[in-house]
Amino acid sequence: MTTLKRRGPAHSALARDIGVAIVTGRIATGSTLPGEVEIAEQRGMSRSVVREALRMLAAKGLVVSKPKAGTRVRERLEWNLLDPELLAWMFEGEPPAGFVTSLFQLRLIVEPAAAELAAVKRDTRQLSRMGAALEAMGEHGLHTEQGRAADQQFHNIILEATGNELLISLSGSIGAAVRWTTLYKHRSAKLPRDSMPEHRHLFAAIAEADAAAARAATIVLVEQAREDTERALAR
Repeated sequence: MTTLKRRGPAHSALARDIGVAIVTGRIATGSTLPGEVEIAEQRGMSRSVVREALRMLAAKGLVVSKPKAGTRVRERLEWNLLDPELLAWMFEGEPPAGFVTSLFQLRLIVEPAAAELAAVKRDTRQLSRMGAALEAMGEHGLHTEQGRAADQQFHNIILEATGNELLISLSGSIGAAVRWTTLYKHRSAKLPRDSMPEHRHLFAAIAEADAAAARAATIVLVEQAREDTERALAR
């Protein structure tokens, strides 16, 4: 396991460190982690910190702990792959191509329908907030932290505007997918295409209550993001 790279609560930092190692394949599924005492000694921290970190990982479906058997890394199908933090960990390294494909398939299933619904159900305040997020994206650019945060907010407001509580519950996962694929694309020396025109087309369609145009604009936007992400992954 690698050393901790980010500040924060000790148990959160440890959970991230082990979590990244698991989702990127450096710790194999089915393997057994060192015991709490060993991890605590290796890291120079208390057993209570280690125990809390393992609880966090268990909540995400990554590990299971049993008395006398220790803590085992669960199979991939048992992971909570829509957990926003787990998605972030996945993009710490090189996410598997199959995972990226699945992620964009999910986005193409959810987001066009959400945009279609948002176009007819959004209220004035939501439209204003969406416009403000769009302006921030244009001002800061998606290569910056501020721009990516505005992009995530833009997509979250679309889900919120559907008024569907189940779609809204996906905002953390969809927002994380938008945020981390965008960050991943901008790691490359060759910057991805400018997606601002597509974002503006989507906003205009929602502002005009044109459900069909909102759906079509979202498909174009997500497909462009998929192509750029897969191109970055290939490089």
